[in-house]
Amino acid sequence: MSAAQPSGRQARANAANRLQALQQEIMELILERGLVPGDPLPTEHELVEVLGVGRNTVRESLKVLQALGIVDVRHGYGMFVATKQLGALAATLEFHSRLSLRNGGHEAMELVEVRQALESGLIGAAIDAMTAPALEAVRAAVEDMEARAEAGLPLSEADKRFHRGLFEPLENGMLTNLLGVFWSAYSKLHEQMDPTDDLLVETARNHREIYEAVAAGDKAKAGELMAGHFDGIRGLIHTTVGGE
Repeated sequence: MSAAQPSGRQARANAANRLQALQQEIMELILERGLVPGDPLPTEHELVEVLGVGRNTVRESLKVLQALGIVDVRHGYGMFVATKQLGALAATLEFHSRLSLRNGGHEAMELVEVRQALESGLIGAAIDAMTAPALEAVRAAVEDMEARAEAGLPLSEADKRFHRGLFEPLENGMLTNLLGVFWSAYSKLHEQMDPTDDLLVETARNHREIYEAVAAGDKAKAGELMAGHFDGIRGLIHTTVGGE
């Protein structure tokens, strides 16, 4: 092999870099043309012409952008700008958090810390925006959690309703999606660590306390309780990692 010829590894790296650059160009094209979620993308033929690359290269880039939730490919209809979705992020966080339990649990702990900061930091604003129907939905979720905990059943769906109900009054779509991402990854992590019945009851009790502080409009207490709410999962992570 001559010095001017790249090795197989270098060639693959160069190809990957070119593909990544093309994906960025397609995203820039979407922005430059003022397209919004649901709008049709330029046709595959037009992308080939505009970007000056081959059809297969364009297809590979679109597959990646589809996996990232940026492009929506509807067979028989065409390609569209995807509505905002964070499924790819949820899958990535879930995978790496669960995988980290085999090696110290660092990523799992980071996930808990980020979710804790987000929810405890916004609980005051959520109290200000709380409506009677939303508060009733939170109360119903707590009661469901308590019943399931007493029966030794998983709390995941009731837990999701509780946290969603707390923050939906803020009417922040990005926040709702992001909390959904964290909840999805967090719940899978929690299931893998197999919490005891005692911890289920304690978790339900913690949610009851948060609800009561929110219902009373006590922002300081609600923030404190929300911040401490994640100590249980930290203990589970330590126990799981230490036991392996």
